[in-house]
Amino acid sequence: MTEQVLVPDVGEAQDVEIIEILVSVGETIEKDTSLIVLESDKASMEIPSPGAGKVVSINVAVGDTVDEGHLILELEAVEPSAVVD
Repeated sequence: MTEQVLVPDVGEAQDVEIIEILVSVGETIEKDTSLIVLESDKASMEIPSPGAGKVVSINVAVGDTVDEGHLILELEAVEPSAVVD
């Protein structure tokens, strides 16, 4: 099963810029692994993964501007024992 990971509510900031992508396609990640870093006028913030899985696609690039609900990446669910520390 594939899960879409979207930009969460980032407060009043709109059109925030992606300044870093912290994962790669094919990487198996745990819940709460930082995925990307966003930068608004006031601060930068890391966006965590809502669940564990294998990254099957990344739908953003460094320099892109995004809003709440924008697709970041897609995760394929994996068994908890398959997640690498």
